[in-house]
Amino acid sequence: LTCCRSFFTPCTRKRSSDNMSTPGLMDVVKRLWSDYDKTPQRLKIVDAYLVYILLTGVVQFVYCCLVGTFPFNAFLSGFISTVGSFVLAACLRVQSNPENKTLFQGISAERAFADFLFCHVILHLVVMNFIG
Repeated sequence: LTCCRSFFTPCTRKRSSDNMSTPGLMDVVKRLWSDYDKTPQRLKIVDAYLVYILLTGVVQFVYCCLVGTFPFNAFLSGFISTVGSFVLAACLRVQSNPENKTLFQGISAERAFADFLFCHVILHLVVMNFIG
């Protein structure tokens, strides 16, 4: 019964965040940018590829909404290709990140890239088969 009573009684302690000001949006962006500058060049290249694939998927979706999906297999296979490529690139980024070496002890960055290429070949064979 004591834990129920303490659950329903209001907390009178002062929070530590009351005295501190919250950081502004510009402070958060500056901190994010300064931390991202420490990222290795290989990961920045993968990030650029991820942004490219994301924008390609957005353009395909907007085109589908505006124009229509007359050759539905073509739209679907293109969108599946972009989503699959994004997932494979995200996996490559996670596996080749030096901070994740403890999670992927037996996988080198070269092995992760070889897996990425092999899975891309399989993905695009499936996509080409789906187009017809």
